[in-house]
Amino acid sequence: MKSAKSQSPAQSADRSAGSFRPDARDETKDRNTTRVSRYSPRKGKTDWAALDALTDEQIEEAVRNDPDAVPLDIDWSDGVVVVPMKKIPISIRIDEDVLDFFKREGDGYQRRMNAVLRSYMNQMTKPKKRA
Repeated sequence: MKSAKSQSPAQSADRSAGSFRPDARDETKDRNTTRVSRYSPRKGKTDWAALDALTDEQIEEAVRNDPDAVPLDIDWSDGVVVVPMKKIPISIRIDEDVLDFFKREGDGYQRRMNAVLRSYMNQMTKPKKRA
């Protein structure tokens, strides 16, 4: 009696309706897809020769006339490097409406939740005022 061979996961995946279907490629043909390779990089629209030809005075003048430019005369001598505290990933159960509230405010909701918890912690650890 010959025993039946079990199919390997790879063989059975070929026959299943997995994440890739052979006909799925046809659906992407109409999309605007750009492929970029380090071996054939895309050429940008920057005129590097014209940029290289600018003098320092011309660059400074262009920056002065740019309303979005940051001033070039920032004094960094009093600057302080602030190393952010280490974050520890945890799993926590939060009421759905509380989580929805923070997520509605957009990206950075976890950072905002941390700020609220930090504020509460700071209030609770303050020395109590005597009457």
